[in-house]
Amino acid sequence: MRVNVYMRPLVNNHILWGCIVAWVLAQVLKVVFHWIIEREWDFRRVYGLGGMPSSHAAVVTSLAASIGCLYGFDSALFAIAFVLAVIVMTDAAGIRRAAGKQAVVINQLVQNLFEGRGDVAVEKLKELLGHSPFEVVIGGIMGTIVGIIFAFT
Repeated sequence: MRVNVYMRPLVNNHILWGCIVAWVLAQVLKVVFHWIIEREWDFRRVYGLGGMPSSHAAVVTSLAASIGCLYGFDSALFAIAFVLAVIVMTDAAGIRRAAGKQAVVINQLVQNLFEGRGDVAVEKLKELLGHSPFEVVIGGIMGTIVGIIFAFT
């Protein structure tokens, strides 16, 4: 009985569920878009970083949109969520993308430097870390739609 009392607010939190659905939808769509582009199923995309659409953008725009709908776009809560969304999306398309590009160059340098030598153990760096601006925009649009839907359910 007590668990039910404590879980009810969590279960009824439409903002939280909108964010979760936006994240899951974006992660599943990464598998679908990878198949469309590469013609191969890669289910690791469900939990991987980068790719189309940006789940980071989807989650934070869902959060901001649902808060704006429920508490007003002039509220302090919306301002906080909006600023958070801008920071996360800028990071996803900026810093993390640049780190991914650097990983590509470093991996190429390591391969060229040590090609043919079996005595050097070098771990390959993850190259798909960030998002293109287009991936962030699509994730943001998708998250906004999901946030608005969940705000009114």
